[in-house]
Amino acid sequence: MNDILDWGDYRIVLAIAEAGSLTGAAKPLSTSHPTLFRRINAVEKKIGVRLFERLRTGYRPTAAGEEIIATARRITELTRDTERRLAGADLRPSGHVRITTTDSLLFGLLAPALAGLRETEPDITLEINVSNDISDLAFREADIAIRPTSAPDPHLVGRKLGLIRQAVYAPSAMAADARARGDLHESPWIGPSRSLAYPALHGWMAAQGYNKLCRSWSDSVLGQHAAARAGAGIAVLPAYLAEADPALTRIGPMITALDVELWMLIHPDLRHTTRIRAVTDYLNRCSLIRQHLDAR
Repeated sequence: MNDILDWGDYRIVLAIAEAGSLTGAAKPLSTSHPTLFRRINAVEKKIGVRLFERLRTGYRPTAAGEEIIATARRITELTRDTERRLAGADLRPSGHVRITTTDSLLFGLLAPALAGLRETEPDITLEINVSNDISDLAFREADIAIRPTSAPDPHLVGRKLGLIRQAVYAPSAMAADARARGDLHESPWIGPSRSLAYPALHGWMAAQGYNKLCRSWSDSVLGQHAAARAGAGIAVLPAYLAEADPALTRIGPMITALDVELWMLIHPDLRHTTRIRAVTDYLNRCSLIRQHLDAR
């Protein structure tokens, strides 16, 4: 005979004890009086002792029944306490989140935005990896990737944060002369080196003939920005990086041909992880990011 009670057995005994009758216990258990009658008889047969005295006024627990009831109450309180703690933990995201992004996005856009995360999610710690390799997500070397792309990997889950706008920027001391001449072909340029995977900018520079005017090259957008700030020449830079920089002046309108979407991507297995969702939700609603991406 299987004399081991399961949680369903304890629930039945507890419900009958609290209701004082089968009819009263049947409703909270979503069952019927006859079914409950069979169940309590089966429980008593399973352990070989009578748990209730059947009286005209209802069911009264025996000494053995009182022990089962006490245990059932402890189990109920334990499960409720566990559920409360888990619910509380879910409301307070915590843990380690790894973000991978580019150097220019970190410097000009994400670092200021992520500084505010400390106030809203104090129990989350961040690890930032500067890289241009989206495969970081596939190999689980990062939890969240923030990348400029017009064709995000369909195997990843993503949100578009906005549109990266770009324009020609000159050192402020050089801008007046460049505007006066009205021809940027007479100015020194800073360009993307061949090792920088930036085909749209390479193509635009070549189409305009500016690639032949470059006097310095860099394999990072942040490097081009630093060179332009230092007065080395004119460069095409993202608005989020250069628009508010007092050392630089925009020349002409935004270059629509170089518009590119900014995506926040995660691996599908992480989409429901509380700490990951807390960070992605924060970044998605961050006004500082949208302000920089809405440059005109």
